[in-house]
Amino acid sequence: MSALLVPPSRVCQARKQGVALRTITAETYRAFLATPDGAALGAGFLQCPSWADVKERWRAQLLGWGPDPEAGALTGVALVLLRQLPGTRKYFAYLPEGPVADWNDPDVDGWLGPLLEHLRRAGAFAVRIGPSPAYRRWDAALLKPLTGPGRRLGDVLASEVDPLGTAVAERLRARGWRRCGGDGTGENGGGDGDAQPRHVFHVPLAGRTTEDLWSGLNQEWRRNVRRARKEGVEVVVGSAAELPEFYRLLGITERRDGFRLGRSLAYYERQYAVLNAEEPGRMKLYLARHRGEILAAHTMITVGRRTWYQTGASADHRREVRPSNALQWRMLLDAHALGADVYDMRGVPSTLDPEERAYGLLRWKLGTGGQVVETLGEWERPLGGSANHALYRAFQAYLNRR
Repeated sequence: MSALLVPPSRVCQARKQGVALRTITAETYRAFLATPDGAALGAGFLQCPSWADVKERWRAQLLGWGPDPEAGALTGVALVLLRQLPGTRKYFAYLPEGPVADWNDPDVDGWLGPLLEHLRRAGAFAVRIGPSPAYRRWDAALLKPLTGPGRRLGDVLASEVDPLGTAVAERLRARGWRRCGGDGTGENGGGDGDAQPRHVFHVPLAGRTTEDLWSGLNQEWRRNVRRARKEGVEVVVGSAAELPEFYRLLGITERRDGFRLGRSLAYYERQYAVLNAEEPGRMKLYLARHRGEILAAHTMITVGRRTWYQTGASADHRREVRPSNALQWRMLLDAHALGADVYDMRGVPSTLDPEERAYGLLRWKLGTGGQVVETLGEWERPLGGSANHALYRAFQAYLNRR
């Protein structure tokens, strides 16, 4: 289990332009996320307090800032994961898909400055963040006819460019932040820069009926869902008892599709336990059975009005009965019934080349009729003077060796 560094009572407040920042309790953190202002910031599951207990070998802090954080008067929060650099007392600070803050605020220094100062005092030599605004979006209908040899998402004019994302990127660059490289797909496939997906796939749910969702599927998807129904594929919500079978199928999927997430069964068991302890039903395991055998298993996470398809696994045999399509259709319907605004299918590659192996994942998700969303990705900067800059370079070399 991850330990919170330094009890809240012993942490000094960092102030700038009337904004105070300090460590807060998990209860205060969750209470803020449940308020209208907190919910509007749209925290993801990687910024929930429970995620600190998922990540072993990382220490954690829960931070809040506002006019009076100690009394619960907050304007933003952050889960900070800290990884110690071997042989030193220094830490790499990581805020996965965080902080949970108002990125519309043009005075970004008013709250980002106290955060950086707090981390520096806590012994961090560098920090990585994942701002929440989107950068560009491509509708599925736009991309489908534009595939071809060597083509990538960046070669296609986006359906929409988010002005907020553009503004935030400019503000970060002006303050010495560096955008991490690579085309990461995070939990759904890894990458060479971002730890979390830079390109994700969203199916909008707000204001749509189930009939709208069905008509949004392409012809192949609708045919596959009908095929699964005709063949008697049964979709049910499982429990922790089926996680070993999910993990076995995940190993088959990794070997078949040529990727490796590097997660252990204990990781998924811990994730399932702590997320559901924080809120019952936060993480669910969906199973597709055919003739009594589990052929596919997918995990789904819900926080507030957002739902994510996190990880999928399936067997090599009887793929013709389309268990994964049946699972996703049921998960879409359940997310809609829960009142989610968007169904996030997580990472997709940036390739539009049908000859590349990775394109198959994008093609499959495009069939749901949603959008590819390019996030701002992850951004890093060293903290402090030349010694921390040297530690930052050493840490990058250490990660590359691992």
